[in-house]
Amino acid sequence: MKFTAQSQNDLEPAASYLIKLLKERPVVAFYGAMGVGKTTFIKVICKLLSIRDTVNSPSFAIINEYSTDALDIIYHFDLYRMKTPEELFDIGGDEYFYSGNICLVEWPEKAESFLPENRINVFIEEQSDTSRIIKFELL
Repeated sequence: MKFTAQSQNDLEPAASYLIKLLKERPVVAFYGAMGVGKTTFIKVICKLLSIRDTVNSPSFAIINEYSTDALDIIYHFDLYRMKTPEELFDIGGDEYFYSGNICLVEWPEKAESFLPENRINVFIEEQSDTSRIIKFELL
């Protein structure tokens, strides 16, 4: 599936589509260049999931934990600052990924070998007109 977003306001249809897939594949890997809007897209997803917390990129903490109104837990990873894939294993990444909770992972290429095979890959690309193409791949 592919969506085009001209602005942040156009992200909800893509986020809604993704949310429908999360029951069978709760781990989502977000690919895209720096500044393409991965965190912005995750904020829209969290808004639609009724997150009660402030959603920010966990750049320094590597992982943030959010609660929904229904008291579900969502994990948000930002692996950009990791130096080795093993760092994810050291913080218990595998326990998070196989917990059954939603895991949203920015910069997954930093530790792809530790990500579950049964996941959703999201590719965000900026176009020359500054719109974004959002593509989904189910593994």
